[in-house]
Amino acid sequence: MRRLSVLIIIALGGALAFAADWLTDGGNPQRTAWQKDEKTFTLDNVRNMKLLWKLKLDNEPRQMHSLFPPLIVGRVNTPSGPKQIAIETGVSDNIYAIDVEKGEVIWKKHFVSTFTPPANGGRGGGILCPGGITATPVIGPTSTAGKYTIYAASWDGMLHQLNVSDGEDVAPPSKFMPPNGKPYALNLWHNVLYTHTAQGCGGNPNIVYAYDLATNKVGSWGPAGGGMWGRTGPAISADGTMYTGTGDGRWDPENGIFGNGIIGIKQDPDTKALRLEDYYGPSNAEWLVKRDLDMQVTPAIFNYKGRELMVDAGKECRMYLMDTKSIGGDDHRTPLYRSPLLCNEDVNFASAGIWGSLASWEDSKGTRWVLTPIWGPKHSAFKAPIEYGEVKYGAIVAFKVEEKGGKLQLTPAWISRDMNRAEPPVIANGIVFTYGNGEDTDQAYPDVGLADTADRRIPGSTHAVLYALDAQTGKELWSSGDEIKSWNHWSGLSLANGRVYIATFDSVLYCYGLKK
Repeated sequence: MRRLSVLIIIALGGALAFAADWLTDGGNPQRTAWQKDEKTFTLDNVRNMKLLWKLKLDNEPRQMHSLFPPLIVGRVNTPSGPKQIAIETGVSDNIYAIDVEKGEVIWKKHFVSTFTPPANGGRGGGILCPGGITATPVIGPTSTAGKYTIYAASWDGMLHQLNVSDGEDVAPPSKFMPPNGKPYALNLWHNVLYTHTAQGCGGNPNIVYAYDLATNKVGSWGPAGGGMWGRTGPAISADGTMYTGTGDGRWDPENGIFGNGIIGIKQDPDTKALRLEDYYGPSNAEWLVKRDLDMQVTPAIFNYKGRELMVDAGKECRMYLMDTKSIGGDDHRTPLYRSPLLCNEDVNFASAGIWGSLASWEDSKGTRWVLTPIWGPKHSAFKAPIEYGEVKYGAIVAFKVEEKGGKLQLTPAWISRDMNRAEPPVIANGIVFTYGNGEDTDQAYPDVGLADTADRRIPGSTHAVLYALDAQTGKELWSSGDEIKSWNHWSGLSLANGRVYIATFDSVLYCYGLKK
């Protein structure tokens, strides 16, 4: 009997070994990109990471968009037993479920659009408005263990709710937002879905949307011109306030215009309408809009010594530390801390600055860390105690949150090796996973001026390189070298249970991990 009990325990342990999830872009509603539940990767064994599989999907790229970061469910009950499943989204209205143990597609769902693109009118086409799905879905657990629901917004603005196990609808599609817009990664908080839009795609205004799953009511709020295009969508605080950076507009709050700043939006619990809760405008907001230096980065929200703090940034390449109780102080222009310039000394609106999203984690000693990607050369005046040579094309910069003289600040800790357009990192078990995307980011040329077109940029793009760094020092522990054959645009990393995932423009999903 004792031997049988031991065997049962071992069997259950094996079945439950894949228990961590990555259910939303950025890892959690606060968008810290910290995988707290990782048990497999360590500083010692990450050097042995290998390509476990790569999978070519039949998703057709649109402009420079292709695949979004996969979402990972650690344990899904299926007719053939429990499985660890990755949900991969393709821009051409495709959702794929992948068995991560085998690297095989379990099911595919293609949304048949109810939207017919007009012959002309509105802002359409081009890199900024590719059409199709532009928002990474989000996954929520149900009341039944092992059963999960995917929430996805298709090109026609409809909300789809799918069973992770088989891809079947668990509710009829319902209207979420106008068609042909450009929403960003969905966030799920207390049974409400949040997203925001940008670039005025399809002639639609830039709007925050919230879909209340209990009532099917949709709330909306707009910053009057400021497009909201943080890579991983909005971040949500403990009290349910949704925060995002804005761009593409002037900062004039007296007249209800909130471009080039940071806004906090909250749902009214009774009416389900959205209201402006808080806002912050940089002291040089007017100069930022003239230089097209948007505040377009998804914030990260975290706890520090009993306070809820938030960090955000923008293309100017400056970091802002804020308290969610009042992100800009009494005058809405004063954060807790405003960093010096990290990069973008030449004031480049396209190929330098901070893009995408940020990250934060806490080590075993209680030190709170904040990380950001930068594009382009490091600013000549910005220094860190640990650096790894000249930064020409991009890097990851790490800070410690510290209190000096009674005030909080971000203290530089290290700057990583050079990377070709460093992308937002993911942290797991003392390791920073990040990559250079290999994308040609130029938008203006000496011969024609502004020409942000896919036919110019795709030929100049190369290939992505995945890196693993020591989170304490930034030292490179491993890289994929030339193994990844293509690049990506507006995607990201996902990590769970000893596997890290990266997708590329050619609709290939790569899975790296430790060989058994």
